[in-house]
Amino acid sequence: MSAYQVIARKYRPQRFEEVVGQGHVTQTLAQAIEKDRIAHAYLFCGPRGTGKTTLARIFAKCLNCSNGPRSDFNLDDPRCQEIAQGRCLDVMEIDGASNRGIEEIRDLRETIHYAPAAAPFKIYIIDEVHMLTKEAFNALLKTLEEPPSHVKFMFATTEPDKVLPTILSRCQRFDLRRIPDALIVDQLKKIAHQEGVEIEFEALQAIARGADGGMRDAQSTLDQLISFCGESVAESDVLSMFGLTSRDQILSLSRAMVAQDKPSILQTLDDLIGQGKELNRLMADLQDHFRHLLLHKVSSSSTQLEGLSESARKMLQSQGSSLTETQILRLLEGLNQTEYRLKEASAKRIAVEVGLIRAAESLSHRGLDDILQALKKLKHDPSSTDRPPKDPLPVAEPPQKGSPEALPSSTPKQSVAEAEAQKTAKPTEKTVLGAEKAWEALLHVVSKESPFLHSYLLEAQALELSGNVLTAGFPAAMSNHMEMVDQRKHHHTLEACLAQLGHEGVGIKFILSKQVKAKAKPAAHAPDSEVPPSSLPQTGTPSEPSRASADATVPPDPKAFLEDPLIQKALETFKGRLINVESST
Repeated sequence: MSAYQVIARKYRPQRFEEVVGQGHVTQTLAQAIEKDRIAHAYLFCGPRGTGKTTLARIFAKCLNCSNGPRSDFNLDDPRCQEIAQGRCLDVMEIDGASNRGIEEIRDLRETIHYAPAAAPFKIYIIDEVHMLTKEAFNALLKTLEEPPSHVKFMFATTEPDKVLPTILSRCQRFDLRRIPDALIVDQLKKIAHQEGVEIEFEALQAIARGADGGMRDAQSTLDQLISFCGESVAESDVLSMFGLTSRDQILSLSRAMVAQDKPSILQTLDDLIGQGKELNRLMADLQDHFRHLLLHKVSSSSTQLEGLSESARKMLQSQGSSLTETQILRLLEGLNQTEYRLKEASAKRIAVEVGLIRAAESLSHRGLDDILQALKKLKHDPSSTDRPPKDPLPVAEPPQKGSPEALPSSTPKQSVAEAEAQKTAKPTEKTVLGAEKAWEALLHVVSKESPFLHSYLLEAQALELSGNVLTAGFPAAMSNHMEMVDQRKHHHTLEACLAQLGHEGVGIKFILSKQVKAKAKPAAHAPDSEVPPSSLPQTGTPSEPSRASADATVPPDPKAFLEDPLIQKALETFKGRLINVESST
């Protein structure tokens, strides 16, 4: 019984023409041979399974074949067969991961001076060269810069960033690309035909998606599927065996996200997790779907969409009609952030659920560009400056059961003519009544927000509610109280309270008015009454009426003085205590 040879080795390319998806490399190497411009060191970089070591072996055949160097060598050439089977003494393959020390490099430096046994060149192929230690790299530098004429170096690596710059500068570098899905599908179809296996086209596409541009990975997957399914392979076999997601499932989840249907998003995700789908692979497939959607939106004839079937293109056209490019970009950004967080998350399912819902919600968000565009349109719209005057501000209902009712929403600014008319007009009975109701509601809210400010406002009285201004007046003897209240920070507080009542945009104005009478002061012997701030000694120089009032004031009761909200606030702020109460007269 002969030993079984896996598909990846059985169908390994033996000539430059058989290499798939790396034409930029094969053409350069073939022309270098034809023009006799063969360098002494080459570096092949690229993802796994894209043909780095394969190209190095084919290039070694080109150099050491009979009557070489030549790119059209004969596969039956004994030297080429020896290289393919790994028996050639003049082509040495070294694994950089297991021979990474300085001692191995010293041995190499000693052997390169010996002439080749039979071939024209002595070729060293070092795979995974980035695994060599820094000391080994440094030991190789001089030899790599000026090797003997019969020595050629060929390095292969998946991580060129880890190779020392001094090594990179001494090599001709070739970057191998990920193989497109369409080329992988065509190659797998040929292999399946030669193996006598029937396989669905959707199954080939699923294998290519899972291979992520690596031909060797795709061939290994096909080999495993043939062992599992026999002579007939369906798409469902690929999905169930490797935890991949079908296009229909991705489409169903993407539709739920576009519709912002959160229950459907969570249910579809739950079904996929129940089927054993890998979350990292799912996020990659979703991003790939919306990337195709963006490409189709930008240019439906993009070459990157050539591998898609006609039905897939129609699906992209249908879904893309309901989305803008900005919305698709938001979805891709949200999915990308979710994939990044998924690497660090302990509860991966929750991270994906939150990420998908947030990405879906981003579709309804207005970006800064949208707002600027709307403002620019409004600026250039001539009709926006000819707005008819709105109705006067509605009167708010008085608060009931200690809970203030919200004031009606403010109206837009009135015309200049109406504003001038209101400045000269005297307050009517209707505006005074509305102001009183609004004032009562405002005091109730301020009493909770700022007891200090509320204690001063008790001395004021609403006079008029006109347009977007609520006017309140203080008695002439309370000028110091008005100065205390009529400050910018207190105006902000009052406007915020008005907005809390549902009346945004309304400001407040304080004046000294003869219409407002000072409130009667409670008797000094009433222990349970609250003494308003007007009974307290005032700072500054009082007016003549206030001085006469102060002379007639009886000495304050200590208990009533202590219960005053302003005094309580001061004691609480400064962590003090009341020692004695004396009259200022």
